[in-house]
Amino acid sequence: MNRFEYIRPRSVAEAVAAAAIPGSAYLAAGTNLLDLMKIGVARPGRLIDLNHLPGLDAIETLPGGAVRIGAQVRNAELAHDPEFARRFPAVAEALLSGASAQLRNAATVGGNLMQRTRCAWFQDTASACNRREPGTGCDALGGENRMHAVLGWSEHCIATHPSDFCVPLVALDAVVEIEGAGGRRDIPLADFHLLPGTTPERESVLAPGELVIAVRLPAEAAGFAAHARYAKLRERTSYAFAVVSAAAGLRIANGRIVEARLALGGVAAKPWRAEAAEASLAGAAPDADAFRRAAEIAMAEAKPSGDNAFKIELARRIAIRALTQAAAGTPDRLPALPASSFASNAGAPNMGGLHV
Repeated sequence: MNRFEYIRPRSVAEAVAAAAIPGSAYLAAGTNLLDLMKIGVARPGRLIDLNHLPGLDAIETLPGGAVRIGAQVRNAELAHDPEFARRFPAVAEALLSGASAQLRNAATVGGNLMQRTRCAWFQDTASACNRREPGTGCDALGGENRMHAVLGWSEHCIATHPSDFCVPLVALDAVVEIEGAGGRRDIPLADFHLLPGTTPERESVLAPGELVIAVRLPAEAAGFAAHARYAKLRERTSYAFAVVSAAAGLRIANGRIVEARLALGGVAAKPWRAEAAEASLAGAAPDADAFRRAAEIAMAEAKPSGDNAFKIELARRIAIRALTQAAAGTPDRLPALPASSFASNAGAPNMGGLHV
């Protein structure tokens, strides 16, 4: 690990001012950043510690029913907040399916949005990686790439975004609050992360020095609480990133789907909102045929980026599974293995959302 300067600002304004110096990086829990520093992928000249900043660690219900989650709220704290889990059960399930209990106790909401890809070629400084060093090439294209992108990739980068949390957030129209030298701005999470194109080193819309300070969920997102699930397929049941995942939310009335939400994880460099698939479900009966059709639409533009054609069919199946589970109703209690294919839905559906 290289030498660095350590800064502990007293306010968000001080933090943003300190980050104006090139080579700066924000430090939250460090569950991703410190690992990257240890292997030489990240080499910041100064770390700006956000852990003592006031006002970033609250979960607030705003007038009108929206929820504002401070960037320093810990993943476990948010997932285990009873009111939040009741209103946004798929988000709680996604959070509890990620990492380990120890990491969830440390990791933050803002850090989750900002985590870097787990592409092995990105993490190997001896390999060519346009995301790590622009213009050097992409060794993943000709290497071991079964876990890589099948949507939105380019010849410059085929990495995927690793977050579970972001998948239901993007399905529910979450908004990211950003503070920078030019003031505060809001960005829909769907637009926050960038596809690689010709500039894979640009992973988000953040300008240098800008800081994520909160995430907001609109009041309308709670309308899916009775029929909302997150499903995750991984190579082992715990402490593993998704091969593919899906978040589904349905509003059902009189035996028909009034509105649907569907997003996929593990398939692209950003959480993938499947809006055309959602539209196909409006007015349909919540049955296998409708879900199969929606999954086909969701993956219609998918193509392998290497030895990963199997991910396209897996993504279809995980979408169908999430939609089927959502249609059955949010369970009264979160399964012992959240989001797992091995989880059982014990208990009757709870029309008010799950308890943790």
